[in-house]
Amino acid sequence: MQEKILVKNKGFIIPLAVIILNLLNVVLFIYSIMNGTGFIVFLSIIFAIILFILLFGIKVLDPQEALVLTLFGNYYGTLKEEGMYYVNPFCSAVNPAANTVLRQSGDVESNKGEIVSSTGQTYKPQNYNKKISLKIMTLNNNRQKINDCLGNPVEIGIAVIWRVKNTAKAVFDVDNYKEYLSLQCDAALRNIVRIYPYDVAENVDTTGDGEPDEGSLRGSSEIVAKRIKDEIQDRVNLAGIEILEARITYLAYAPEIAAAMLQRQQASAIIDARKMIVDGAVGMVDMALSKLSEGGIVDLDEERKAAMVSNLLVVLCGNKDAQPIVNSGSLY
Repeated sequence: MQEKILVKNKGFIIPLAVIILNLLNVVLFIYSIMNGTGFIVFLSIIFAIILFILLFGIKVLDPQEALVLTLFGNYYGTLKEEGMYYVNPFCSAVNPAANTVLRQSGDVESNKGEIVSSTGQTYKPQNYNKKISLKIMTLNNNRQKINDCLGNPVEIGIAVIWRVKNTAKAVFDVDNYKEYLSLQCDAALRNIVRIYPYDVAENVDTTGDGEPDEGSLRGSSEIVAKRIKDEIQDRVNLAGIEILEARITYLAYAPEIAAAMLQRQQASAIIDARKMIVDGAVGMVDMALSKLSEGGIVDLDEERKAAMVSNLLVVLCGNKDAQPIVNSGSLY
């Protein structure tokens, strides 16, 4: 639905005139009671009722607020700029999400009028009017447990920065644009997370080009956040909502596999450290043998070289300090 902005009726002349006429009518009513006839009093009452109805056409907007109006079921227009307006007094404001509070995606309303969050906490909603906020807002949905592309369950949470761009679409094209946004954020997050592994894995294609890459939820957070933002934006265009940014606020393995994955990471770190130690030890043994041969310090046969290499590797690769043994006998 196309948004129709109302700007021609903006001003203080009509509202001020209605207020002045109401004051004059009050004076006339008092004067007619004291000195007039019953017919004049009757006309004054009718005129007061008409002026009272006209007062409902006065609308005042603060900065970054909008008001969507309907007239007898038809879309009348949208007030978007701050200031005082005068519209048809029979127009009614529409905002189906006026009493919806975006705290968590699992919040529900109880029979007592309280909001029950997914964590069990309850709070009473404030009294909201029919105005639509055009300010930049943040949606922080509940953490979700999602299987990554390797089937490992991970817990992830996102924060979405958004605002209403088309008030007509937000009000008329979806039932409740706030709930619609929250649900679409959860669905988009699930679709993107299942493409990536938690950490870098072999033979995994996260870009869709058919070639393995090093994309991961932990190492490619900027790319993942951008894909989540684009996915959400494609889903909420129908509701007239603009997504400004999406960021990952929480990322961890699910509790049931967190301990096993920690052991796996520790084992991987130990293996990498051992490989580095062995590479360094082999280089040092080779350097030691080369220096001994070049300087003519000692001439070792193959058997003695093997024994020396074995002893050096034990010393260099061991976890504990070696205990030296002094050999005072002959080498052969």
